[in-house]
Amino acid sequence: MRNTLVISGLAVLTLLFFAVSLYSGSVSIPVSAITNILLGKGSPDHPSWQFIIIENRIPQSVTALLCGAALSVSGLLLQTAFRNPLAGPSVLGIDSGAHLGVAVVVLVAGGVVSTSSLTIGGFALVILSALSGAMVVMALLLFLSRLLQNNVMLLIAGMMVGYIASSLISLLNFRATAEGVHAMALWGMGSFSSVSLDRLPYAVVIICLGLLLAFLLMKPLNALLLGDNYARNLGISLRRTRTLLLLTTGLLTAASTAFCGPIGFIGLAVPHIARLLLGSANHRTLLPATLLTGASLALLCNIISTLPGESGIIPINVITPVIGAPIVLWVILRIEK
Repeated sequence: MRNTLVISGLAVLTLLFFAVSLYSGSVSIPVSAITNILLGKGSPDHPSWQFIIIENRIPQSVTALLCGAALSVSGLLLQTAFRNPLAGPSVLGIDSGAHLGVAVVVLVAGGVVSTSSLTIGGFALVILSALSGAMVVMALLLFLSRLLQNNVMLLIAGMMVGYIASSLISLLNFRATAEGVHAMALWGMGSFSSVSLDRLPYAVVIICLGLLLAFLLMKPLNALLLGDNYARNLGISLRRTRTLLLLTTGLLTAASTAFCGPIGFIGLAVPHIARLLLGSANHRTLLPATLLTGASLALLCNIISTLPGESGIIPINVITPVIGAPIVLWVILRIEK
């Protein structure tokens, strides 16, 4: 009963934050005008209002919901697989790989890649480079997972891969122009507003595919909670499960990083919030609770980012540590007790 109430409450909270995200922003628009636009009646007297709602706030809100869910589910998968409460999407270096891919094309190629018959630039190139960088790191981790049978060793290997990627990014920044460094700094701050309406379907398809794969892993995840030997006795292949976990986590993290930039703390902190609310580690309820908690938290961060009004929009990575860091400290203190 408690689990049903918690999940229902989280669903309502997510819908509420989604609505607030649509009705609030840096530009003040009357509630009645926003309602008419959402109902398809338009705003003949203020066409700019319709553009803001349809082309900006709707894609931004949907992107925040999806990326919050994706990063949170990634964190839950990693914390269960490695039985480490401090594991998160950034630990294995997948988001660092995506960051490195973007750094290469922005700082080295100048944001444009050309062949004899094809030129790719702008947003499409950023997405492709981020996905490519993340997939290269994920392929390396899959190779290492076949050599390292110990989950802790694989976790450490992932951290080392992340450090190497970060070092290469620093080297590229050192050699880059001031404009390139500025562009990378802005991208690295994270934003839910970089996905336009025509690009939104790509984000929806990729992230929803990753979330579907995560739901299909609920049974193996529950078995892993009881230990590797118990999971083997149930006929679960640990190697195959770990490979699927890495693929799913890589897809979700790569997509979120590619569309929104590297966003910290959501994947690390949200699974702990969901566990606290449910008082259970059963993934049949914990997974949807984590998904909804991550979506609502990301929407809340999106709302806060637009509070200054005319003074500008706060980067997402300025807000998430304020919310996530106290939760991580609380987890550390609980471990020490």
